[in-house]
Amino acid sequence: MLDIIYRDDELIAINKPAGMLVHRSWLDKHETVFAMQTLRDQIGQHVFPIHRLDRPTSGVLLFALNSEMARIMSELFEQHQMQKSYLAVVRGYLQGEGRINYPLKVQLDKIADKFSQEKEAQNAITDYQHLAQVEMPYPAGKFQTARYSLVQLFPQTGRKHQLRRHMKHLFHPIMGDTNYGDLHQNRALTTNTGCDRLFLHANSLQFIHPRNLQKIEINAPLDLQWQQLFTQFNWHFPQFFRF
Repeated sequence: MLDIIYRDDELIAINKPAGMLVHRSWLDKHETVFAMQTLRDQIGQHVFPIHRLDRPTSGVLLFALNSEMARIMSELFEQHQMQKSYLAVVRGYLQGEGRINYPLKVQLDKIADKFSQEKEAQNAITDYQHLAQVEMPYPAGKFQTARYSLVQLFPQTGRKHQLRRHMKHLFHPIMGDTNYGDLHQNRALTTNTGCDRLFLHANSLQFIHPRNLQKIEINAPLDLQWQQLFTQFNWHFPQFFRF
């Protein structure tokens, strides 16, 4: 059963688990569980995906319950009228707050886009804010101790893998990232904490409801691995521990 965290007559949101695809894709032929189909079966009606989350990313995933609302909400996303917030655990100490304004090249799929020409880099902006940090007494890669930061990320654009690529650009890759992260750091984290997921979570989505014009804020609780990591790092943020 998926965790439904918001529902009205035309919209529904779930807390997508890490590791679950949003919908069927011919690029993942062997997968059998998808958020879209699972939610449809759970509530007994068709749902329309409005946006996406990467497979290893957890958190707020919004669907429409009819095609008209799907079109309206998709336009809000395209017009950047949806405020998204993510939590991430990154390597090293990333302190303060700032803006990452670093264009990203369009990533072409080797199979689906094999006949496509390479495109110019697209504008990509992410704001970040430091929340906490910790130094753990175990070796990680070439370092004798492991340092981590908890940060909040606010994407202002929606490029493919934007947050993961931007954090790599800052030399603070997200922990558990097998594509853009540090293999040795990831292994050290898993070995010493038992946590083996990508530590990127879409914790909040805010928007003005197009029907009643009310401000909607949808928050997604953290899963057990996030809670386990917070406990081991002695991080206390009650606002993120919503069950």
